[in-house]
Amino acid sequence: MNKGNHFDAKNQIDETVEATNSGSQPCCIFCMSEKNSCRIVRSETKLMNIMIDKGKPEEANVIFENLIEGGHRPSLVTYTTVLNAFTIRKCFKPIQSIVSQMKEKGIKPDSVFFNALINAFAESGNMEDAMKAFQNMKESGLRPSTSTYNTLIKGYGIAGKPDESMKLLDLMLTDGNAKPNLKTYNLLIRAWCKVQKMFKAWNILYKMSAYGMKPDVVTFNTIATAYAQNGETVQAEALILEMQRNGLQPNERTCTIIMCGYCREGKMKEAIRFVHRMKDLGLQPNLVDFNSLVNGFVDVMDIDGIGEVLKLMGEFQIQPDLISYSTIMNAWSQAGYLEKCKEVFNDMLKFGVEPDAHVYGILAKGYVRAQETEKAEELLTAMVKPGVRPTVVTFTTVISGWCSAGRMEDAMRVFDKMCESGVSPNLNTFETLIWGYAEARQPSKAEGILQIMEDFRVAAKKSTMLLVAEAWCLAGLVEEANRVLRAVKTKQMSNSIEEDENIESEGLKNMKQKSYTNTPLGTLLHIPSICINEGSLLASRRNRRLLRDSILEIPLNSTKLKCHSQICRFGEGFSIMCQKQFQCQHGTYQLANSCTAVFLN
Repeated sequence: MNKGNHFDAKNQIDETVEATNSGSQPCCIFCMSEKNSCRIVRSETKLMNIMIDKGKPEEANVIFENLIEGGHRPSLVTYTTVLNAFTIRKCFKPIQSIVSQMKEKGIKPDSVFFNALINAFAESGNMEDAMKAFQNMKESGLRPSTSTYNTLIKGYGIAGKPDESMKLLDLMLTDGNAKPNLKTYNLLIRAWCKVQKMFKAWNILYKMSAYGMKPDVVTFNTIATAYAQNGETVQAEALILEMQRNGLQPNERTCTIIMCGYCREGKMKEAIRFVHRMKDLGLQPNLVDFNSLVNGFVDVMDIDGIGEVLKLMGEFQIQPDLISYSTIMNAWSQAGYLEKCKEVFNDMLKFGVEPDAHVYGILAKGYVRAQETEKAEELLTAMVKPGVRPTVVTFTTVISGWCSAGRMEDAMRVFDKMCESGVSPNLNTFETLIWGYAEARQPSKAEGILQIMEDFRVAAKKSTMLLVAEAWCLAGLVEEANRVLRAVKTKQMSNSIEEDENIESEGLKNMKQKSYTNTPLGTLLHIPSICINEGSLLASRRNRRLLRDSILEIPLNSTKLKCHSQICRFGEGFSIMCQKQFQCQHGTYQLANSCTAVFLN
């Protein structure tokens, strides 16, 4: 069984059971003859539980599948265990299949299985089936426990239906077998907090007192989280006094909630003040708190504040981790302090913290900003030595550096290196190249990139075509720019770019915008950004160099020249003639001098 396919578990279970029933799979004679499962099933079920306790539900699923493939008959405990494993993994499709198989085998669910089933439906937000399972449980003569009700209350909270949760509380109060406990009320408070009805949450807290039940730290942390997420961290901090009046002391979780809340709101002075208050509370800020502080000061670009955080970390004897170092490096890089960025990188190595691809990407971005693209490219090789693989972000950053310097041959050489490394270029990689050719006043090469995009199965967006149009416009060929714009309008292309492709884009985006300041359409057309996601593996390298050969340049002073040989079609009503192919020199393709253009109607 391939563990990598465990998320397709429903189909796998169905196919395995079908094969077993058809006789094509081996059958365990002990499982067939004994009323209970055989010794192997019992031991493997125990192992499944151990794997779940260790946080390895995937392993538990593999053991279950191997049991079925071996011809064994899973027990009720086995099915309950695998149901819990699927729930932990948030894999809910096999739930109905498991129930169906148990029914086919005549295995009667017990209260433990019903509770596991209700929990699975509740976690998935499927409260309709959760309530059906609840009714079936009662019809089977089994009594729901407080835990059963709590699971349903949690499910309605997840589904954003706290009113339904309140109905269950009323049902519990009239049920002679299950009584609300502290967890019940905490779940109800969380349900109201989720829909930001804080007065309802406080009403539940007061009900607790009426029933003689005292709130705990979890109760107040739940309310504090809601306040902080709603931009009311001051209210969250005020809860500390309320906790103390109830004989409770805030814990590290309480302080992290308040610290992160102030940082999200950009109230960094309040966040620093709260660090000092933690000392009075007898608590010490942890690494998560300090990383939140660093992020907060980075967001407001307060370099002095970052230094203050580092000083505080020293006072509390807390060593920065990978997140701390990378965040600080990024701050120095964005502020243009390359030397400071390198100092942090060297400190990182000094203290034995291994840099990852993201850290190298930040350093490369700093070199590019400082117009030291050669050093940025050297990092591509340096990354391989410690076993870190460059991402599409780092490659595109280096490509952008060469584009900004007007060295498009070097930009394409790095593009080659990226492809040969098995890293697939993404939309921003291609848009960066198009922008580079536009800056170099080589519009046909900019448009030729579209053909390479097709080979890599990267769809051009509206923003891509606008960049191509701008390339023609910058070269003084307005008619060609209009041709491209007409094509955009005809195709009604999407201008959407995935949200996760906008991370870490502003630095390079600003760098490129600077060079567009005095150019036509510079404030109207999109400037390519750098995305943080790696993208998929290289889909196809076939004919990549041949496609590269077809990126041809039109002399800017010619509008109609004689055709000599090969035709390469780039757009509607337009083609390019060239006497010679590109000539390869050290893996880099360079354009022959004799190229002409003919406009077709």
